[in-house]
Amino acid sequence: MSEQPARAETATRQQLEPAAADAVRAYAARTRDNADRLAGVLEDIAENGLPAIEDCTPWEELRETHIARLTAQRPAVA
Repeated sequence: MSEQPARAETATRQQLEPAAADAVRAYAARTRDNADRLAGVLEDIAENGLPAIEDCTPWEELRETHIARLTAQRPAVA
């Protein structure tokens, strides 16, 4: 994957407002950090094998924690 943006050969690109450009850069950085973290986990699994079941969190527990986090971020709709 290239670090350079794709070039538009014929179309003129619309420039973003500075705040929007900063938001896009922040999103890109978060996405890159998440991808790096995932790659690190996969490399660890490849080198050391899967972790013991006792050391893992069941997916249902992870799901409920994530749903609770999402619910806390959004106001309730009447």
